[in-house]
Amino acid sequence: MSKKELIRRYILFIVGLFIMAMGISLMVKAQLGTSPISSMPYVISLKFTSISLGMFTIMWNMILIISQIFILGKKFQAFQLLQIPLSFIFGSFVDFTRYMLSGISIHRYISCILLLFLGCFVLALGVSFTVLADVIMNSGEAFVQAISIKTGKDFSFIKVAFDISLVILSIIASLVFFHKIVGMREGTIIAAIISGFIIKFYNKNLSFIIDEFIADKNYETVN
Repeated sequence: MSKKELIRRYILFIVGLFIMAMGISLMVKAQLGTSPISSMPYVISLKFTSISLGMFTIMWNMILIISQIFILGKKFQAFQLLQIPLSFIFGSFVDFTRYMLSGISIHRYISCILLLFLGCFVLALGVSFTVLADVIMNSGEAFVQAISIKTGKDFSFIKVAFDISLVILSIIASLVFFHKIVGMREGTIIAAIISGFIIKFYNKNLSFIIDEFIADKNYETVN
C-alpha cells in the first residue's frame, strides 16, 4: 500500500467518524434513545450537564482503550494507540454535530421516529466508512475484538453480548442517577436490531469506493 493510499484511507476513516457523530446526534435529537455504544456516555452526560456528550464520549473511549491494553497485554499492537487521537476527534465531532442540530426542534412522535431512523442510517453509513477504510478499528469495535482474541469466541457473538451489556450498564446508571430509566427507549432497541443489517448493506454496496477513489492504482501497477 502506497503512502498516498494510506492517507486516503485515513481521510475516509475520519469522514466516517464525522458521519457516525452526526448519526448519534440525530438519534439524540429524536429523544427516543440512542445507540447501545453511545448509551453510557449519554446517560452520564444527562447527569453531569456541565460536561458535554462529546467529552464523555472521549472518556468512555479512553476506558475502552485502556481495557484493551489490560486484556491483550503484550498482544496489544502499538499502532492501536492511534485510537487515542481519533477518539478525541470523534468526541469533538459529536459536540460539533450536536451544535449543528441545536436549532432543530421536533415534538410530534412521527417526526421523532423519522429522525431516529435517519440517525440509524447515517450512523451505519459512518461505521461502514470506517470499516471500508481498513486502517484501524474504532474503540468500541477494537474492545470487542480484544475480548474475541482473548476468549477465542466469535466476534459477532461478543459484539451482541457487548451491546447488551452496555444497555444494562446504562440502565443501572440511569436508575442510580435518576431513579428511573432515562436516555434509553424504543430507539435504543430499534438501533440495536437494524444497525447491523444496514451496515452489511452499505459494506456490500459501497466497496467500489475503495477501488475507484481510494486505491492507488499506479502503485499497484508498478508493483
